[in-house]
Amino acid sequence: MPELPEVETTCRGIAPHTEGQVVRDVVVRQAQLRWPVPDDLQDLVGQTVNTVSRRAKYVLLEADTGTVMLHLGMSGSLRIVEAGLAPEKHDHVDLVLASGKSIRLHDPRRFGAVLWTQQPIAQHKLIQHLGPEPLTDAFNAEYLHASAQKRSVAVKQFIMDAQVVVGVGNIYASESLFMAGISPKRAANKVSKARYVQLTESIKQVLARAIAQGGTTLRDFVQAEGKPGYFQQQLNVYGRTNEPCRLCAAPIKQIKQGQRSTFYCSNCQK
Repeated sequence: MPELPEVETTCRGIAPHTEGQVVRDVVVRQAQLRWPVPDDLQDLVGQTVNTVSRRAKYVLLEADTGTVMLHLGMSGSLRIVEAGLAPEKHDHVDLVLASGKSIRLHDPRRFGAVLWTQQPIAQHKLIQHLGPEPLTDAFNAEYLHASAQKRSVAVKQFIMDAQVVVGVGNIYASESLFMAGISPKRAANKVSKARYVQLTESIKQVLARAIAQGGTTLRDFVQAEGKPGYFQQQLNVYGRTNEPCRLCAAPIKQIKQGQRSTFYCSNCQK
């Protein structure tokens, strides 16, 4: 599943081709995605895309009278293609730009979304209850420690809760906890403030590094230009079951938490 670094990489990839461009046409080949593509998406035709940004895992295209909300789902990607390029089987939506390029949503599993809203984006029902962005000053040890005080859930599940902080998906939660030396099984309210200082810094470092390297290539994710990301080459624990820990050589363990696989070193993480 594309996580925050992949979505941020996508935003950065499409922004130079999209910002300031007039939308010439909207082509919907498959409207039945995670939610039906709304008919009023056609209102975008003739409007200028003023900015490309991201909130959590949503790519936001702010136009003259509203905002397009794009979500990549489990296996989706956005690509910049020539407007006349023949679509492939799972190319469901094109936003055709006056430049002769198109933003194309490719989504084999159809868990992604293309939505249109004219309300302030912060008030949208999919956005309004989200936690802070992890790379902003609003996400800090004081906030995370205070949020954890009444939460007995395992700390890994806690930091993956989008109402606590957005974008810390399964891969990056495992990697951040390893960097901070915290067991993913420890209860959130049993982690000290000092260790939350380490964890918030680790989350910021892991995500920033992943963004800088283009995201993690897993399953079907590719960048806007069709190039894969490379962060998975530097994963310390995720997907490395029984391989030696890079710090102590103990075997990496794998468990299930909330129906998701968790990877950790029982020697380095307490």
